[in-house]
Amino acid sequence: MLHFANQGVTINEIHNVYEVPKGLQGKWYCRGYHGSPEHNSRGVIQRYLGFWDCNPTSLIPLSLRDSAPLYVEMMGGAEKIVARGRQLHDGGKYLLASEIVNKLVQAEPQNQTAKDLLADIFEQIGYQQENLGLRNSFLAGAYELRTRIPQGEIASPKSPDVVRAMSTELFLNFLGIRMDSRKAEGMKFTINLITPDNGEKFIVELENATLTNIEGFLASKPDLTLTINRSDLEQTMTGAKTLEAQIADGTAKFEGDAGILKQLASTMVEFDPRFEIMPGTKGKTVLAKEDPYEADDVGPPIAE
Repeated sequence: MLHFANQGVTINEIHNVYEVPKGLQGKWYCRGYHGSPEHNSRGVIQRYLGFWDCNPTSLIPLSLRDSAPLYVEMMGGAEKIVARGRQLHDGGKYLLASEIVNKLVQAEPQNQTAKDLLADIFEQIGYQQENLGLRNSFLAGAYELRTRIPQGEIASPKSPDVVRAMSTELFLNFLGIRMDSRKAEGMKFTINLITPDNGEKFIVELENATLTNIEGFLASKPDLTLTINRSDLEQTMTGAKTLEAQIADGTAKFEGDAGILKQLASTMVEFDPRFEIMPGTKGKTVLAKEDPYEADDVGPPIAE
């Protein structure tokens, strides 16, 4: 791969240039059943040269949903794209067909005719793949375009066993991920967290819209010191009991400004793992109202 890279082949071209040596292609244990040459070749370039292909145009690329409408306009509109896409599909030129029909789907997420055609294209590309990951990706895209994102119950990550296995540091890191930095603009505070039953202590800091923690240390002048046994903190992590309730009944003790916890809670958002990959495919789901410090989960979906 680096041989080709030194001749100017970029990360976005290498998968079309590099081929596994013919002496290996015939050996079943070297086939791309679990690792595709298309992905792996690009991974090598990514590791040594990074994601950029050296074309300045790709330095600050527009989001596809922003650029796609211009492509659709310049190609003459939806009807022409669908007609040409079908022609390419029928001629077996599936990758070319996906290039133009995907632009239309990105520009017009509610255009079911375009989504159905793109699903047909993805299906044919998927059927031709030897690699499991490639095949499943294309077939999953086709399924999503036709039937929308699968609904139904999802596995809960907040069972007592899972929460007990989660370290306190991991829990605090996860709060940093759940925090919407846009909601935290202008907030600044330091919390000392002490869990006496397991001897842990943490500095938890919010500054520059970023939540960080340092294990094994305490701030000399914190805005809030929260003392709670790790076993009791797990009640909050599973959603069984809020921090406010634990403070109110004396299970958790504090010194300083307890209102900081409410500020922090206001920045937390729930993740819905059923986010859409292809546009216009997300169903209507309702997230349960939960304790903002609870380990992430979503409520059952509501049918349309």
